[in-house]
Parts: sequence; C-alpha cells; structure tokens
Amino acid sequence: MIQPRLLTATFLCLSLAILAGCSSTNKTGSRGGGYYKDDGPGSNIPANIEAIPNAVPRIETHAPANFRPYVVFGKKYVPVSDERPFQQRGTASWYGRKFHGKKTANGETYDMYAMSAAHPTLPIPSYARVTRAGTGKWVIVRVNDRGPFHSERVIDLSYAAAAKLGIVGPGSGQVIVEAITNDDIRNKRYSSPEISPIGPAAPTEKPTIIIAQAPQPVPDALEVLQAQEPDYQSSLTSTQPVIGATAIYLQFGAFSAQHTATGLAQKLNRQISEVESRPAQVDPANNLYRVRIGPYPSRTDAVNASLRIQQATGLQPAVAIR
Repeated sequence: MIQPRLLTATFLCLSLAILAGCSSTNKTGSRGGGYYKDDGPGSNIPANIEAIPNAVPRIETHAPANFRPYVVFGKKYVPVSDERPFQQRGTASWYGRKFHGKKTANGETYDMYAMSAAHPTLPIPSYARVTRAGTGKWVIVRVNDRGPFHSERVIDLSYAAAAKLGIVGPGSGQVIVEAITNDDIRNKRYSSPEISPIGPAAPTEKPTIIIAQAPQPVPDALEVLQAQEPDYQSSLTSTQPVIGATAIYLQFGAFSAQHTATGLAQKLNRQISEVESRPAQVDPANNLYRVRIGPYPSRTDAVNASLRIQQATGLQPAVAIR
C-alpha cells in the first residue's frame, strides 16, 4: 500500500497490507508479508472475486514529476520508464479496508476490489503482470500507488488481485512482477506471461504483522523524515527516532522571514487545491516560520500526499514528525 502505499505507501500501514490479510496478531518485522493488525478484508466482499476482470492496459500520460527520484526512510527510489522492460521477483503483500476509499499516490481513489497495485518505481499509472510462483496464476494490475517501502516486499496488491492469486489467506506470496511497456500495449503483447518457468512455491509462512509502516499514535520509536536542505526543495530523508511524536506533517521549508513563508503557503494552496484537501499553513516556532501541510493519520498517507503534491507543484516536501 512512501503507504501507500506509500505515497498515504499506503504507505506506511501499508501493505495495502499495507494492508495484507490474515488474522494473526504476531508482531514481527523481520520478514515481509502479512497485513497490519488494524487492516484486513472488508465487510462487503464481492461474491465472486474470480470474476473480477484484469485491468486493461492502455498507454498513459505521465507528469514529469512521476519520474523524479524520491527518498523514503533514507532509501532512494528511481522510477523507471514505461518504455523499458522490467522484471522483478520477490514477495507480494496486499492492503485492504484501511486504505479503501482513500487517495492513491497519483490522486485516484483506492478500491480494494479493483485490480490495482502499489509499486515503488514502476510509473504511476502503468500496468504490470503479476504471476504467483509455483501455481502459474497471473493477473494484470494497474499500478496507481507508491509502496511498499519495505526491503522484503516488492509489490502491494489490492485485495481483489491478491485473492485471484491465492495470497489473501497467507498474507503474502512469492511472485514475478513484469512491467507492461507501451510497446507491449501497442502490439497487444500482454495476454500471457513472457517469463521463464517459475520454480516451486516457497513454503507457506505464517502471516506476520509489519509494524514499521503501521499507524502509531504514540510510537515507541518513530523515524523522523525531515528536510535536509535549507530551502523547500528538500528530500524525504530519515534521521534519528523521536519518542512520543504524535503528528505527521509535510514540511516545505523553514524560513526566518514570515512574509517568505506566507508567500510560499499561499502559492502552494493555489497549486494543490485539486489534489490535496488539507491547506498549507505557516507554523511559527523557535524564530522560524515553517510551511507545513497536515496532520496526516499515518506516514503512508503523508507520503502518498507528498507524491501527489510533487506532481502538481514540482516541490518535494519532507515528512516531519511533531
């Protein structure tokens, strides 16, 4: 689910698991997979998930900001071109009701029963074919969100996509992710996997609860993501943990002159009215005037909002904890 999933990274509770799905309450962050304890399946699951059709690839238009590198939790992510072949093997997880109905990183509305996914570097929006290891089952998803921001997961699937691949119960599964390029779309080369044979499925693991991206109103140790540059064109960069932080903001700069901060806030509010409901505000403290948007309920929500705002303005804010 940057949510988010993850971009809001998902996020970030992300997993979309960020969000992944199962009933375990074990708390372990050593392995990918599983869904967060406050996420999971919805209450109105369609009767026949298998009948939900795959996403239909089409050539998309992208804002230049979609391809700008970004940094989340101290790691740099470089989006890839939709003209370049891309294949990746690893663990897929899923996210569900926690993010259902919320904005994705590119401003669309997340529908856990649509065939969509979050990925850290594939273009948003774009399309990918995801094949389950050991079974040969595959789906086509529309990539419209950022995440998962976790070293052991490569993609966060919607509930519907995860169900069709059979990974809702275990919470995660081994997959191969293949980008569907514009050339593939033009020549309709996406109706079947173009990958080498997949080995046996990995042993089923108990679903785990991924704590790093879960919303934590009073976290034990929450990473602070804050600007490292003196101006507002700052990167999302991880610093030392802060104990007891409760509010998550996007910060666009800290200025000694109030009129400079006010001017930036007004400019931002004119530019983001269609992608962000929260207004930019000036927060005075310690002889500085910080331009911030928030608070956000989770780091996933904040990262997803950051990516939407970056597309609209070209500015890359920091995620700050207060």
